[in-house]
Amino acid sequence: MKIPKFLTSLLVAVLSLTACHSLPEYENDPEGNFDALWTIIDEHYCFFKEKNVDWRGVYTEFRPKVRPDMTSQELFSLCAEMLDVLEDGHTNLSSSFNTSYYRRWWSDYPQNYNARVIEQYYFNFNYRQAAGLMYGILLDNIGYVRYDSFADGVGEGNLDSVLAYLSTCNGLIIDIRDNGGGSMTNVDKIVARFITERTLMGYISHKTGPGHDSFSDPRPYYIDPAPAGRLMWSKPTVVLTNRSTFSAANNFVSVMQYLPQVKIVGSRTGGGSGMPFSSELPNGWGIRFSACSVLDARGNTTEFGIDPSPGCEVDLDERLVADGHDTMLDFAVDMLCQM
Repeated sequence: MKIPKFLTSLLVAVLSLTACHSLPEYENDPEGNFDALWTIIDEHYCFFKEKNVDWRGVYTEFRPKVRPDMTSQELFSLCAEMLDVLEDGHTNLSSSFNTSYYRRWWSDYPQNYNARVIEQYYFNFNYRQAAGLMYGILLDNIGYVRYDSFADGVGEGNLDSVLAYLSTCNGLIIDIRDNGGGSMTNVDKIVARFITERTLMGYISHKTGPGHDSFSDPRPYYIDPAPAGRLMWSKPTVVLTNRSTFSAANNFVSVMQYLPQVKIVGSRTGGGSGMPFSSELPNGWGIRFSACSVLDARGNTTEFGIDPSPGCEVDLDERLVADGHDTMLDFAVDMLCQM
């Protein structure tokens, strides 16, 4: 997740404050690298309470498995196994030969997305593309925008072009299924086209010390409407989600869910709401994890995902996929036709 400048500045200031206590030095051997990793997470990770993780107990379980003669591959596997206890897709250990990644946050759920079905059966491959946005008009005069990743750049001119093309539509579907996140700047840029006044996006709470309960009071952050002269959208809107809607895409849903003209349709998102922080072990391996908790506009954590709007939970019916039907997309179109 790429962080906006004002949040980056806040995070840097916070981490400077939390680093004021003395830092132990660790040897570049299996024991030293393991202890460094455990301590970095212990002092900076932000979701121990929400996930009910006994991190001291985790140390007690895994530390005896560290051996002085371990290979780098063996140590990496053990460290990755320890990190999986956090069940956090934002927590990654990186070496020259591997990067750990907790995959069960999405792998235990239906995929609920098939790009080929939409491209072939809904658009006959005759869709438009503007930067990272695929778009077109569905039957029943419903606009459709597909955004694969918030890491894909989207300019203000791109958004103007898309909204101008879809301006005669009766409703709009924004499909962010399988969107794994990216830049929060792009989140802000798109949300700004759906609001008419300064809007509370949520709250951020940062670490104030190494203790697991050492957090600041939540600080609000806002977004303003797009500048005058830009095209806006106020008609009924559906955001399509699945379990692989994660990180910045999850934050996008956390804002859009409270806009009066918007419904969230599909399945629970994958979560991943924490602002990431990176550090390094003595052997040069990198560790990235959630260090600042982000809440939605009503003070709720979205780390575990966001449910669809009431009555809007629907899965992709795999039995109908072969016939060219996306049951989630069909549900969204039917809903918009009734709004």
